[in-house]
Parts: sequence; structure tokens; C-alpha cells
Amino acid sequence: MSTPRDLMIVALDVAPSRPLERGELSLALAGAEAYDLLRAGAIGLDGERITPRTGPVPHDRLLAEAASSLVRETPYESLPDWLWRRGRGLSSRYLSVLETEGQVTWERSRWLPFRGGRTVLSDTGARRRAAYRWAADEPVLLALAAAVGIRDELTPAEPVVTDDAVLTVLAAVHDAVMELDAVRRRRAIEDAAFANVWRGA
Repeated sequence: MSTPRDLMIVALDVAPSRPLERGELSLALAGAEAYDLLRAGAIGLDGERITPRTGPVPHDRLLAEAASSLVRETPYESLPDWLWRRGRGLSSRYLSVLETEGQVTWERSRWLPFRGGRTVLSDTGARRRAAYRWAADEPVLLALAAAVGIRDELTPAEPVVTDDAVLTVLAAVHDAVMELDAVRRRRAIEDAAFANVWRGA
């Protein structure tokens, strides 16, 4: 079971509460990888620093890649830095892997004969496992989904995470998503101001 894979499948399978952005999804996928590595004992957290540990290599190819890319020299890498570095383009990579495995196909028509149409999930065991975790209100999956807008924020009645290390990961994802949104808004304002200058406004 891979949390980032499940998150990616849910992102493709569930109508989002707001338009999804690939940057935010990539940050959440990196956070999901950190959660799985933490759960597997491959990493620990010293405050916000990721401390690599000796453990079995994850069977999932992208998780194994994530584990091998850990900074293994002190002072180690901070969790926020990990999210930004590891998350760069990560949603596209997960989508590509799912497509290679036949988990995802591309809807084509006479007007869209090449790749670039709508993604369609195949009816596979991976999709059913992701759907099961989603229907079971698995709290980490729900929190990651809420951070990127796949669903609304959690309600008090829903299950919550109590593990401090996991909470640190989820908080870092939330902060990174908020930071990315702030950067995007600032750039939009700067671009609009620049355009107004050229128009003589």
C-alpha cells in the first residue's frame, strides 16, 4: 500500500472541491512519501529534520527512489526543504508511472487523437484499494487531500491523526501549499502591474 499512489488515484477519481494545481499536488505527494517512509522506519524526525535510518528498501519504485535521495549527512535536510526538492514535478512522474502500469489511460477522440485528452482510471486492484482507504476516512489520506483541495477541510467528527511525527509532516505539507499559493498570487499581481505599465495604465 502506497499513500502517494493512493493520493494520486484519488486525485484522478474524485471531483475536487476546487481546481487542482499540479504544484500543490506534487507537494502533497512528497508529503505522502515522507509519511510512508516514516511508517516503514526508513526515516525519523528530529524536530523538522529528516533523519535517515537503515531499513528495508521500499518495494514501490518511486518510494525507493525517494528513500535513496535522502540527505544522509548532518545536519540533514529539513522537512520543508524535502517537500520542495522532492516535490518538483512529482505529480507528473506518478501519473507517468500509473500510465505505464496500465492504471491510467487517456481518453481520445477524433478531435483529440493524441495524448492530451482526459485521464481515465482503469478498474484495477490499486484503484479499489485507494477507494477503500478513501471510503474508510483514513485520516492521513483525508488530510493530504484536504490540503490540496481534493476535498474540503476535515470536520471535527472525522478521524484525526494523533502521532506527533505524522502531524509534523501534515503541517509541513499544509504550510508549503499555502506558501506556493501566496507566491502564485504575488506573481499574478506583479504580472498585472507590469502589464498595466506597458498599457500606460
